[in-house]
Amino acid sequence: EVQLVESGGGLVQAGGSLRLSCAASGFAFGDYAIGWFRQAPGKEREGVSCISNGDNKTSYADSVKERFATSIDNAKSTAYLQMNNLKPEDTAVYYCAADSLNYCSSGPPLEYEFDFWGKGALVIVSS
Repeated sequence: EVQLVESGGGLVQAGGSLRLSCAASGFAFGDYAIGWFRQAPGKEREGVSCISNGDNKTSYADSVKERFATSIDNAKSTAYLQMNNLKPEDTAVYYCAADSLNYCSSGPPLEYEFDFWGKGALVIVSS
């Protein structure tokens, strides 16, 4: 069974940091790109970051560049999203997703490119 499980969400004050984890199982993790997405209350889901496996090419949405960093640990089949200098507008449910094409474009990831999805982790940033 394919699974992606996000963890590490929670409540943090503005300016703080959180690290989200995405634990994968049931598929060849090393052959997939991992994307992070978020959905704020009342808004559509948007792409946050992408990392391709092997060459570790990354891309980010403009709104999180210089503040967020994504990485992968193939030995643990886990991807990470380090979020620094968090702002209230970063409040959202964060999802990780896996792309069998193992490709990240220069811009933020697009939902239709991804095959498997986690159920999300809630991040709340208080002002």
